[in-house]
Amino acid sequence: MQQVQTILADNHQIFIEGVKKVLASVSQKRQIKIIGEFSSGSNLLEALKNETVDLLILELSLPDHDGFEIIDYICKERIDCKVLVFSAYEDPKIVKQAFRKGVDGYILKSRPVEELFTAIEEVLADGNFVGDGVQISGNNVAVKRKFQNRSVSLFADRFMRKYSLTKRELEILKLISQALSNKQIAKELFISDQTVSVHRKNIMRKLGVSNTAGLVKIAYDYSLI
Repeated sequence: MQQVQTILADNHQIFIEGVKKVLASVSQKRQIKIIGEFSSGSNLLEALKNETVDLLILELSLPDHDGFEIIDYICKERIDCKVLVFSAYEDPKIVKQAFRKGVDGYILKSRPVEELFTAIEEVLADGNFVGDGVQISGNNVAVKRKFQNRSVSLFADRFMRKYSLTKRELEILKLISQALSNKQIAKELFISDQTVSVHRKNIMRKLGVSNTAGLVKIAYDYSLI
């Protein structure tokens, strides 16, 4: 039986333990050997530098370095490793970005365990796997909204707060944190004062704050800049 060197990365240790038990309890075409389990991005990066890894099962929200930063590192260093995102994040923007960055598969934690096995087989066979609830239409990736009435905030954590902002909004947020005025930011970025004002309002709306002080605080609290 083919042995697959596998790393699990999730910000909840109890979830890692659950996945380990599931993978060990079911007979598969390949033997999934867990060679590492990590709840922080920095420790995961260190392992990827030193271990031969066939498969990474990855939650995107990790302390220190999030999942997208991990994927960027794998691509930059040309690490020959399949990446299967196993996440609670259903937001279309997140899913799109994951596939653009080069993940091999994306499944939701709300799905039955059988889908995890199917996903693993597919990505190890050099395919791409899109789990149920994650829909691809042409070049667009979208997630079916099955839980519209959930009371969970879209921006409940650092990961979602960071990736809810565009590249330009992050640039402006960084300059706002340096106490620059709209006019100074406009000059720095070669855009109009009015454009900066619109971006500032959009950033506040996305991050759920009503003034500049709150904006700067949340930027530092969640390491957005």
